[in-house]
Amino acid sequence: MKIPSDRKVLEIIYKLYYEEFTNHSEGKDVKNGRRSKIYVPIDCKMIARELNVDSDIVFGRLYYHMEEKYGYIRADRSKVAFYTSIAGEDNRCINFPLLASVLAGLQQENSKFVWATVMSGIALAVSIVVAVVGWLKG
Repeated sequence: MKIPSDRKVLEIIYKLYYEEFTNHSEGKDVKNGRRSKIYVPIDCKMIARELNVDSDIVFGRLYYHMEEKYGYIRADRSKVAFYTSIAGEDNRCINFPLLASVLAGLQQENSKFVWATVMSGIALAVSIVVAVVGWLKG
């Protein structure tokens, strides 16, 4: 079984929670008790089902890896969390705008990699064709 990449985990979260993020109203959101639009509560079990992995893999990836990698400290020494507890251990939230920014960067990196690989493959194919044609004529 292949371990899901950061990009895949974040794409699933984005897909599952984008509507909830955009539907937040100012003040307290009556539907789910959210006070902040930025921090969206997520369900690691639901995300894990989508990825076909154990929920602790998703939690660990977000809490131990991505929070450390993508969370940061501002100049005023305040912390900007990527994945954090807002209202206790059962209410873990993702910083949705930060997730969107990180995801865009990961998708851009992936796109560059794919295009570079395709172009290299085309160059290799052209080189082989030129070599074969030269050998046949020679």
